[in-house]
Formats: sequence, structure tokens, C-alpha cells
Amino acid sequence: MMTSSGPSDRYKAVWLIFFTLGLGTLLPWNFFMTATRYFTNRLGDPQNTSSLERLHGLNRTYEGRELPPTYLQARFNNFMTLCAMLPLLIFTCLNSFLHQRIPQKVRILGSLVAILLVFMMTAALVKVPLEPLSFFIVTMVKIILINSFGAILQGSLFGLAGLLPVSYTAPIMSGQGMAGTFAALAMICAIASGSLLADSAFGYFITACVVVLLAIGSYILLPRLDFFRFHSMKDKTEYRVHERHAELETKIDLIKKDEPNGVEQSYPSNTAPQVPGQKPSVFSIFKKIWIMALSVCLVFTVTIGVFPAVTAEVKSTIAGSSKWEMYFIPVSCFLMFNVFDWLGRSLTAVCLWPGKDSRLLPFMVAARIVFIPLFMLCNVQPRSHMPVFFHHDAWYISFIILFSVSNGYLASLCMCFGPKKVLNHEAETAGAIMAFFLSLGLALGAMFSFLFRVVI
Repeated sequence: MMTSSGPSDRYKAVWLIFFTLGLGTLLPWNFFMTATRYFTNRLGDPQNTSSLERLHGLNRTYEGRELPPTYLQARFNNFMTLCAMLPLLIFTCLNSFLHQRIPQKVRILGSLVAILLVFMMTAALVKVPLEPLSFFIVTMVKIILINSFGAILQGSLFGLAGLLPVSYTAPIMSGQGMAGTFAALAMICAIASGSLLADSAFGYFITACVVVLLAIGSYILLPRLDFFRFHSMKDKTEYRVHERHAELETKIDLIKKDEPNGVEQSYPSNTAPQVPGQKPSVFSIFKKIWIMALSVCLVFTVTIGVFPAVTAEVKSTIAGSSKWEMYFIPVSCFLMFNVFDWLGRSLTAVCLWPGKDSRLLPFMVAARIVFIPLFMLCNVQPRSHMPVFFHHDAWYISFIILFSVSNGYLASLCMCFGPKKVLNHEAETAGAIMAFFLSLGLALGAMFSFLFRVVI
């Protein structure tokens, strides 16, 4: 179906594909983080636990007390953060500069296949006993690979979405938000079922493989859809001419056809083709989108600065010895954050306020800094320097809801508006730059999280 502005997105197929690709971008890594207890358990002291006991998640005790963590167990989260954020930042930066030299299909499909292979190997290693040091090294290498290819994939997807209407960045953000929700639900189900850590982890990794396979199939289908082909072509006038002569010429002839008989074609000013060999400057594009880029960076700096380093350390003041104590953080912190973050991201599909040129948007982003002291003053334990001001669980849950909705909504607005502040042929580069600043925010937040926790 062709409208005055081009073909329509029949059955919302392109929207659903971008949602699936967004889901496939973060779901594997979210499941990897969900299995943290499985990884740390396998790093137990080999003198006190056998490889089989570590494999099945059985903790040995001494005189009725759980054994103290080894050095690798105690520092696993620190090393995991370092091995995740540095490659994410470095490869997102490289993608911003090199995406013009490496074909889009190679970047996206290659990254998806690489992530699939890493998770297939991870699932297989669940059944293979390894010594703690060997397992630690293999795990860190896998984390580096997952986040390196994930950075290329994420930057390429946002660049690709920049070629489409503004609302098509929202499904990527929404899919990424849904990934966290799935992982949080999986964590709660694993706790409720009482299954072995190894069995739960194997289920996470196999599910991640299935989702990545689905994302690969979706991406292969994408170029076959008229709506995507129309918006991804630099010259939309040529697309319309091709469609009018579809009955007379084959698709191969149409692709090869270029300004027949020397007649110069007319183009709208904002869709004119580039001069051969001329490529948009990364720095000139950044000057146009720097407000959106710094805004999305600040959004994730604040978010990762306190979540989960601070928010996951809050203790319930009303649970006592009830089961709510066991579910308080999985539900109130992880599940609620991911659900409301997803709702915030999805809200941009129906509402894009304030506008891309509004001064209110960066002000709203800066205002989120208030969540840092608010969470610090909740019942975070242990603490040494700051008093507890917000004792009741209701305060904490209220902060989490506002914190997560604002994170999803404002981050999605910035990612949607960034590529729309430049010319059409600069949109893909703008999307890649925005993805870099998103990753920079994640890295800065991870570094500040150590400081925020020490201050408490």
C-alpha cells in the first residue's frame, strides 16, 4: 500500500522487527547478569568444595556457617563491570567512526552470530567442571566478547533506525527495556522454584540463544519490506519511479538503473544524494546533536550510578522474617525498575513531549540528579556516614517507580530526537554517535557507583 509519503508499515512489521532486534541486543547480557550467583558459586575455594559441588551450586559450610567468599568471588562484580563497560565504550566509539567503511549487514549480522556462538559455548560450559581460575578467565573473555559485539550491534541498530521516521527508534528502546523485565522475572521464578543454580543458568543461556536466533531471522527479513526499503534509500524519488515501473522491469534492472539518458532527476532538498566519495564529518554532525548526546549520557550516568550498586543494597524495614525479605530486592528493585523503565520507553510511541528543540528536555534530564541523594538516604545497609531518612519501604518503591519511568522516557526521547536534528544522509552517523554517548553514560555511571556506595 503506497501513500503520499511512501509505503505504509503493513501489520507494523518493521516496528515489530526493530522491537525484536532491541530485545536481542540486551536480553543475552541481562540473562548473563541474572546468572551472577551461578558464576560466583563456581569460583569457590577448590580446597573446600569439589568441582562437582560448585557445578551444581551446592555451598559447603564449616561449623554451621557458610564459608567466606574467595578473592575471585568477592571481586567478581567489579571485574565483570570493568570487562563489560570498557569494551562497550571502546567499540561503540569505533563504530561511530568506522561504520561508514564496514557494510551495515556485516556489522549487524556478524555481531548477532558472534553473540550466539558465545552463548552456545556458555550453555555448554554449564555441564563442564573447571577449576575456579580457568573458569574466571574464560568468563571474563566471554564478557569482553559479548559487550564488544553488543556495542557494534547497538550502535548499528540506532544508526539504522535514524534513517526511518522518528517513532522507529522507540521500538529498539522498548525492546531493550523488555529484556530487563524478562531477566527480572526469570530471577524471581528461579528463586520461587528452588532449582539448582546450574539448571537456572542453563535455562537463561538457552533462552538467550533462541532470542538471538529470532533477531537474526528478523533482520534477514527486514530488507524485503517496502516500508524499510523506501525509508532506508537515500533517494526516495528513485524509489517511487522504480515502483511505478515494477510491472515492466525486474528488480535487478531497477537497482542498476541510474539517471537514464542523461536526464537529471530532481530531488527534495533534504533527500539529495551525496556527491560520490563525500562522507559526512562526525564532528560536524556532533555539533548539531551535542545537546541530545550529552543528555542521554547524563540520563544513564545517573541511572547506573545508583542502580543496582545502591538500590540493590536497600533492606526492607517491614518484612521482618517473612518471605518478603527474600523477594524484596528482586521485586522492588529489579522487576519494578525494568517494568516501569519499559513503560517509559514504550510511552514515546504515543507521546514525544517535549519537542526536540525544547529547552525543557535537558532541564528534565538534569533534574534526575536528585535521585542520587534520595536513594542514598533510604535504608541502604551497611552504611557508615549518612543517616537513614526514608525508612519505610513505600518511599523506596515510590522513588524506584519515578526513577525508572523517567529513565526510560527521557533516554528514548533523546535517542529518537538525535538523528532527526541532522540531514537524512547524516542520520545513520548521528545514530551511531548517540549510541556512543549512551555507552559513555553507562561507563561513567559504573565508575561513579563505587564513589556513591563509599559515601554512604
